[in-house]
Amino acid sequence: MTFSTELAALMCSRLCHDMLSPVGALSNGLELLADEKDPEMRARCIELLEQSAKISTNKLKFFRLAFGAAGGFGGAVPVEEAQSVIDALVSDAKGVTQNWAISESSLPKPAVKVMLNLAHIALDALIRGGTLDIGAELQGGNVEIVVRASGDRLAFDDNIGRAIQGELAPGELSSRTAAAHMIATLAEEMGGGLQYKKTDTSLVMGAVLPQPEGMIG
Repeated sequence: MTFSTELAALMCSRLCHDMLSPVGALSNGLELLADEKDPEMRARCIELLEQSAKISTNKLKFFRLAFGAAGGFGGAVPVEEAQSVIDALVSDAKGVTQNWAISESSLPKPAVKVMLNLAHIALDALIRGGTLDIGAELQGGNVEIVVRASGDRLAFDDNIGRAIQGELAPGELSSRTAAAHMIATLAEEMGGGLQYKKTDTSLVMGAVLPQPEGMIG
């Protein structure tokens, strides 16, 4: 198996893992609804089905923008589109407050993919809630991105940090680190880089990415 094929397989494994819970809940809810006769319990089943469908839809919208190649990797993405998919994931989380600091109306597609994946990593770290801060700006021909997760008992695999900084060998990759490796590779191909710093109560990740030539005004 070539490295690119292995990375694709690991990414698919990650997507399947993330979708298994909400899709499984949909299946279970439909089975319960088929057998349930009590009106109150049926209403509860429908509520759970609606919630699982919403979570599934939110995840798919995120995956499409963060991992997909719709429209290629050139051009720009409206910032509000990127914000909407993250806002939806945050709304499905518990106890997470989100802050945005982006004055630009659009960002290059590669930068958006990096920002979304860093935000997803940060959100996953907030297992007990906390604050998610996301900022980006165009500065001196570069796109600078900062994502910070602040909270108690952050859950962060050091191998994800190594993947962010391009320090994992191909044989060390897993479904948990594949996305981080993907954006590290993307940043390197653009001539930029990623970095992170973690303490007991905060995880800060950053990226500096050169703007594509056609987008430098």
